Parts: sequence; C-alpha cells; structure tokens
Amino acid sequence: MEIGIDSFASARYGSNTLSSVAAMEQLLDRIAAADRAGLDVFGIGEHHKKEFLDSAPAIILAAAAARTTRIRLTSAVTVLSTSDPVRVYQNFATIDLISKGRAELVVGRGSATEAYPLFGFDLRDYDALFKEKLDLLLQLRNEEFVSWKGQFRPALDNQPVYPRALQEKLPVWLGVGGTPESFVRAGMLGLPLMVAVIGGETERFRPLVDLYREAGAKAGFSPQDLRVGLHSPGYVARSDEKAIADYYPGYAEQWTKLGRERGWPAVTRAGFDAMTAPQGVLVVGGPEQVAEKLIRHSKALGGVDRFTFQMDNAGLSHGQLLESIGLIGSEVIPLIKGQL
Repeated sequence: MEIGIDSFASARYGSNTLSSVAAMEQLLDRIAAADRAGLDVFGIGEHHKKEFLDSAPAIILAAAAARTTRIRLTSAVTVLSTSDPVRVYQNFATIDLISKGRAELVVGRGSATEAYPLFGFDLRDYDALFKEKLDLLLQLRNEEFVSWKGQFRPALDNQPVYPRALQEKLPVWLGVGGTPESFVRAGMLGLPLMVAVIGGETERFRPLVDLYREAGAKAGFSPQDLRVGLHSPGYVARSDEKAIADYYPGYAEQWTKLGRERGWPAVTRAGFDAMTAPQGVLVVGGPEQVAEKLIRHSKALGGVDRFTFQMDNAGLSHGQLLESIGLIGSEVIPLIKGQL
C-alpha cells in the first residue's frame, strides 16, 4: 500500500491566519519533508475559495517537483469539468518533465461547485462536461496528434499537443464520491480509482468498489490495472490521546462551518468518536492504531493500493503537520509493510 498526503493549501491554522506567502512556503516545506520521510505521494486539491491557496495546483506541484527527488506528485483532484483538457495535459506533462517522471492526475467533477460560475459553465451540464473532457484528456495522453470533436470545446483536427510527458502513459486516476455510475465508468475505462470517504464507515463503499472491479473485468482489464485508492481525513501523533486532543477542536470547528454551507449537521464529540472508532472514516491516532486501521480498511474494501491523508482541514499547525509526516514515514509505513 502506497501512503501519502493530500493538501488543500489551507492558510488557516486554528485561530491564526498566515499570510499567503508564509502558508505557501510552509506547504512546500511539508512536501519536501514528505519526500525525505519516504512517503509515496503528495497531492494538491483545487478550490477557488478565500481560505485555500490551491486554485492553480499544477504550479504548486511544479514548485514541489524542483524541491523533491522521489515522491510522486498529483492533483487531488483536478476539476476537469471546468478545465481545458489540452491545458491540463500540457501542465502535467511539464510537471512530469521537471520531476523526471513523477507526475500524476486525479480528475473529478468537483464536490465544491464554485469553479462552474467562475469559468462560465452551467451546473446542469455537470456530468456531460466531465464525460466529454475525460474522453479528450485520455486521447491527449495516448496520441501526439489529436483529432476530436465535442460539444463544449472547439474541435481538434490532427492537432499536435506538446510537450509530451516523460512517462509513456501519464497516470490518470478517477476521483469519485458515492455515485455507482462513477465507479462503473472508472472500471469500464480501466482507470485507477481514488475514493474520497469523508464520513460514516469506510466499509460501506465495498459494494461500489466491487462494481468498479466487475465493470473493469467485463471490459477486459486485469486486476493489476484496477487499482483502488482511498482518501480520508486523518492525522498521526505520538499517541492516540494526543492525536485526538490535537485534531478534534479544529476538526469540529471547520467541519461544522462546512456543514452549514452544505446542509450537514454540526460535528458532535459522539459523532467524532464514532468516526475514529475502528470502522469509522477518520484515520486519527498513534502510529499503531493508524496502521491497524488502514490495514482493516484495505481488507474491508478487498484491497487498497494507495491511501492519502487529508490533514490540513483541522487547524493543525505547521509543526504538528511536520511531526505527523515524520511519524507516517518512520513508523506507520514500516508497520503496514510488516503486516501486509
């Protein structure tokens, strides 16, 4: 199992708000620290809100590529529905060249919708936009000269697209939430699957992951093609008690605020305790508890190939995040490798 981190480039730690310059510098420091600590992947999300600095994730990843040597660098996710696939491919092919073959993409429709009015797209075309643009992106990945025609973008007539990625096939993962259609689509295309699980119990996604694998097998793809990734909020501290004490106050504040925007109930301590329980989604605890939970999640889903912590959503300080990255590299990853 590969282990990594996804970040939304938050500039807010608890009650403190950093300058954008300081927050970006600290984020790049954390990516470099993850590289040194032996983590496998670091992802940058895409949002267009005041509290996040990830509206242009490809630029952040390019800066990170110049500071790192081995860690894979990915979007988490690229909101493909509101992007030009040609530009997306060019950006990530360029990152692939800078990083010497470490670039990846996770593409999705976006759970937050602020990009649609910002870039002039209609939410009523939510799924049609994504389907068409994914088709073009995969063709761009596979062909140097592209002929293509669609509804939402001007046609291409044997148009060359440069630069080409260093990797022969730039990895493209499909980011999904909870709709069966998305899981089946990923399987039919033979794309690796990144499942965002942010609430409830992780094992409830097993039927959807089974749909993905069944659709992929019917389409002729091997089990090795059908990789499954899991993205969930989490944090590692030196003990279970310290992890809870560090994480809960900021998590409760920020997710209650998000809940007001999306119609979710406020976070309660009882609800939080249920989600940090063995079957719960939050991967929060000391190294041993976290390793055990990730192995349990993997077994519950029939095998997980990659897990990424979403850590900067609970008001944690740069120092706390750096310490957590170090513990993941020095203790969590060896524990998982020793047990799998």
